[in-house]
Amino acid sequence: MMQLLCLAVMLYHYSSFAQTLGVNPLPSFAERLQEPETNLSLAQALQLAATANPDLVVVLREVEAAAASRIQAGLLRNPELSMEMEDTRSSRRQTTYWLGQPLELGGKRGARVEAAERSREVAEADFQVQLSALRGAVVQRFYEVLAAQERYRLAQSSMDLAQRGLDVAGRRVIAGKVSPVEETRAKVAASSVRIELTQANADLLNARRRLSALWGNPAPHFAQAEGQLEILPFLPALNDLNALLEQAPEVVRAQKETIRRDAMLKSEETKKYPDLILRGGVQRNEAINDNVSVVGLAMALPIFDRNQGNIQAARVRVDQARDEQFATDIRLRRDIAQAHERLSAAILEVNYMRDDILPGAQSAVDATTKGFERGKFDFLDVLDAQRTLFAARGQYIRALGEVQRAVAEVESILGPQGGSLFNATQPQN
Repeated sequence: MMQLLCLAVMLYHYSSFAQTLGVNPLPSFAERLQEPETNLSLAQALQLAATANPDLVVVLREVEAAAASRIQAGLLRNPELSMEMEDTRSSRRQTTYWLGQPLELGGKRGARVEAAERSREVAEADFQVQLSALRGAVVQRFYEVLAAQERYRLAQSSMDLAQRGLDVAGRRVIAGKVSPVEETRAKVAASSVRIELTQANADLLNARRRLSALWGNPAPHFAQAEGQLEILPFLPALNDLNALLEQAPEVVRAQKETIRRDAMLKSEETKKYPDLILRGGVQRNEAINDNVSVVGLAMALPIFDRNQGNIQAARVRVDQARDEQFATDIRLRRDIAQAHERLSAAILEVNYMRDDILPGAQSAVDATTKGFERGKFDFLDVLDAQRTLFAARGQYIRALGEVQRAVAEVESILGPQGGSLFNATQPQN
């Protein structure tokens, strides 16, 4: 029963925090682990990761622990029961029974509750940071799968071209038009392309595994990722990205950590005030067979220990948190600027490859292949044209992948709000 209760609490928190990813959590534990066996969309990948990522569950446990600590911080101190006995002889024994209640002075309980509440907020901010990083990882790995699929299809096309050249070379050798060396070159080229096809297949399998691992599945079930790698995002201005930085999960987390450290300092400062113990009880005097009521007060004298060491340490940690907040802001601005620069360069490269290089390389392959079939070119010319086209397409796919990696990095820094700036435009023909 306790396990079911914990699971219900976990799913409740998932319902709140998964909204940050822009997806709705699945309603049951069994459904959370389902993965489509056909095509997988980016939205489905985000859904699976948001509800079944193992690292996310670990961070969620800390949120639950911080909430429990908040409950503990608000509890009153337990009363104390004690007994004092004077003279062990039963006829002259005097026994006192005390019931005492510690009273916290100096606002200790309120400061303790405030510090625990701030710790809970930091734990939730850590969860938001993890969610944002997870979203960036899902987007990046999803597009890595799309790129790997394109490279595999490219290798298959190259294999078809190499096999076509091998067939043509074989026919021309039989017809006595070329030397058998041409056929040998064609066989070597086909073998090289076959190796590239095998490597492209292995890269695709590894990319699929890396993606499915984000929802705790080492063996992916989906057949292929479904998406358009060639849709380029809108390039926002760097100033627009920096304007959202104050709401970035890591920045918010750093701010909350500073507030938490300040609350802990205040809590330590209250501990310099001693607590008061109010006591009352009954004293039994066996010699005169009489009971009397007694009252008392107890308080530690803050002569040596005024919690000065812990107070000084808390002050230093407040300064440390402010320094970390400043360092986080500088680091994120640097990372955003670098990602923006990579994105800009990658978009320019994609457009240049798509508009100029790829059409020219494809035209060269078509012309040399037809010329070879008519005896106007050697097979070496065809092979060089094919390799040029293959390399150009591979570079084009790598540039597309770099675009998506840069976008994913910005979104992991800024959270889902950063994704709203990248309004997609249709690929140019």
